[in-house]
Amino acid sequence: MQQFIEKFQDHITGMLTGFDRLVFRGSLRRLNFGYWDGKLGAMVAQGMEEYLWQNKILFKDYAQHVKQVSEQLKDASWKPFRERGLPIVFLRSPSVDKEALARSIAAKNKISSGLVCGLSALEPSPTFEHRGTNIIRRERPCHVLYHYQIHPQVGWSYARLQTWFPFNIQIGINGREWLARQMDKIGLKYRQQDNCFVWIEDYQQAQQLLDQQLETNWTELLGSLAQQLNPIREQIFERYPTEYYLTCFQSEWATDVVFREAAYLKRLMSLLVPHGMLSFSSADVLRYFGRRVNQSGVIPARFNWKTQTDLKEYREGERVKYTLGGNSAKFYDKAYTEWGNVFRAAETTINNVDPFQEYRAKEGGPAEDLQWRPLRRGIAGLHRRAEISQKANERLLEALASVDDSRRVEELTRDIQKPTQWKSRRIRALHPWGADKDLLAAINHGEFLLNGFRNRDLQRFLYNTEADSPDERRRRSAAISRKLRLLRAHGLIQKVPRTHRYQIQSAARAILVAVLTTARTSVNQLNQLEKAA
Repeated sequence: MQQFIEKFQDHITGMLTGFDRLVFRGSLRRLNFGYWDGKLGAMVAQGMEEYLWQNKILFKDYAQHVKQVSEQLKDASWKPFRERGLPIVFLRSPSVDKEALARSIAAKNKISSGLVCGLSALEPSPTFEHRGTNIIRRERPCHVLYHYQIHPQVGWSYARLQTWFPFNIQIGINGREWLARQMDKIGLKYRQQDNCFVWIEDYQQAQQLLDQQLETNWTELLGSLAQQLNPIREQIFERYPTEYYLTCFQSEWATDVVFREAAYLKRLMSLLVPHGMLSFSSADVLRYFGRRVNQSGVIPARFNWKTQTDLKEYREGERVKYTLGGNSAKFYDKAYTEWGNVFRAAETTINNVDPFQEYRAKEGGPAEDLQWRPLRRGIAGLHRRAEISQKANERLLEALASVDDSRRVEELTRDIQKPTQWKSRRIRALHPWGADKDLLAAINHGEFLLNGFRNRDLQRFLYNTEADSPDERRRRSAAISRKLRLLRAHGLIQKVPRTHRYQIQSAARAILVAVLTTARTSVNQLNQLEKAA
C-alpha cells in the first residue's frame, strides 16, 4: 500500500481504510437445532418441538399459536413507529429498492436522527410446519418487517425481522456512515457523497476514528438493535429461554484514496483497468482466483466454486472485480466532485469464511491451546476478518502500483539473475524466462492473493499428473521445497509465521508482473509499442 501512495503522493490529498458495508444475521440457536429424517424427507425441528412441549402446546395447535404470537410481535415491533407517527409502508413487491425508499422518506420528513420508517413485505424465509407427528423445517413466504433509522452511534442502518418462528433477524450498517457520526461528535469537517468522503479536514484523525470501530462491543451494539426489533423475545421464550446468536453474513473492507484532480484519476483508471484485467496472473487471468486449475489452464470437472475476473462500466467509471468462492476483491473510481475524487483502490468482500483461518483456541477448549483453526462466522471473528481483508487490499494495491512502471525490466530482474547467499549457502541465479518461468507463473496465480500458497499448492501447477506413489509424492515435495528456498533466498517470497504458507514479498510483485508480461508479449506487439513510442 505504501508503494502505491509513494508513487502517486503528489496527486493524493488523503486516504481511508476500514469497514464499509456490514451485514449481520441473528438466529435463536436453541430453537433451530434438529436432525434429518429420511422417511419424512425433511429436517425435523427438534428445538421447535421442545419449545412446544415446554409451553404445553399440542402439535396440532402449532399453526394457531404461530399466528397469535406473530400478531403480538408485529404490534410490539411497530409500536415505536406508531407512537411517533412515522410511516409504515407495505411493499407488494419484495424487489422494491427499500434503501432508496427509506432515504426518500427521511428526506421528505427532514429526519436527521432516530427512527425513519417501517417497511414490510412477504419474502421467502425458513420456518416450520406441522407434519404428522413432527414439526419440520421448510421455506415459505413470510411477513418480514424492516426498521430504518439514523442510529446515534452507527448512523444510517436497517434491521429486518421475520415475524414467524424462528424469528431470524438481519442488521445492516455501514462503516462510512458510522464514521460520519463519529466526526460529527468531535466537530471534524468533511464532505460526503453517498457513503464515501470526497474531502476531510484531517484524514489522520478520521482514520483513528475508523480504527476505533474495531474496538466496538459488538454484542452490546447488535444486542440493543435486536431487542428493539423483537421487544417481546423474553416474553415469548419465558419457558424456553434462548438468545440470538449473531454472525457476520457479509463484510466489506475498503481503501479509499482521494485524488485532487478528476482528470488525473480518469487517466490513471485508463491505465489501471487494462493492467488489472491482463497483468495479474498467467493463462487463467479470467479465473483470477481459480482453484484446482491444471497447468494447462483447464478447470477440472469436479471444481464447483464460481471464479472469474469481471469488468463493469457504470455511470461514474469502470470497476474490475475478482471473485473466488463467493468472496471478491475489486477496485473502481467511486466519485468525482469539485472537492475531491475518490478512487476505491481496493475493496475486499467476504461472504464465505471457509477459505480462511484464525489463530485461536478451540471453542469450549482450553484457552492455551492456540492453533490455526477455521475462521468463525460469529462476531468473535470480526477482527480477523479485518486483518485478512486489509492484507488483501494491500496486495491488490501493491499490484496496482506496478502500472506504468518507468523502471526497465533489466533493472527489475538484474539481482535475481545473479547467484546469492542465504544462511551461509550459495544459491544459484534464477532464470525468469527460462527454467524458472513456470515457477514464477505458479506463485503469481490469483488464488494465492488472499491466503498465500503451500508446497502442495504449487505441485498441481508444476506437475501435469498426480503422484502415483508415496515415494513420488515425497520426491515432488522435496523438489518444491528446494524451489521455495530458491525464491526465499532471492527475496521474492516470505514464510507466514507458524504456518506452512508463503506469500509474495511487496517488492517482488513488480518483478513478477514484468517477467510474465514480457514473456507473453509477441514480437509484433513490441514493434507496435516501439512505433507508438
